[in-house]
Amino acid sequence: DVQLQAFGGGLVQAGGSLRLSCAASGFTVDDYGIGWFRQAPGKEREGVSCISSDGSIYYSDSVKGRFTIPSDNAKNTVYLQMNSLKPEDTAVYYCAAVQVPGVSLVQGWYHYWGQGTLVTVSS
Repeated sequence: DVQLQAFGGGLVQAGGSLRLSCAASGFTVDDYGIGWFRQAPGKEREGVSCISSDGSIYYSDSVKGRFTIPSDNAKNTVYLQMNSLKPEDTAVYYCAAVQVPGVSLVQGWYHYWGQGTLVTVSS
């Protein structure tokens, strides 16, 4: 079974950093595209960042320059490193996976989803 587990959320002050983890089982992250999404209270889920199976990376404009999406193949885990956090980054963050080439922040692109992890940024 393909499974994703997102964890690492918590409470952080504005300007701080947090690293989320997306641990994969049942597949190798190197062979899949992985995306990070978030859903703030009262808002629709939006794409944040993604990395394709060939290593192409994309960031949404709202996080570009602040977030990165490193991975550790030995741990079969993709991370979302979040720096210079802002209160508007507060959301439940999700990771997702798809076994097709290319990179996308469209939710429907992804076949597998993990549970969310809550990130709260205080001002």
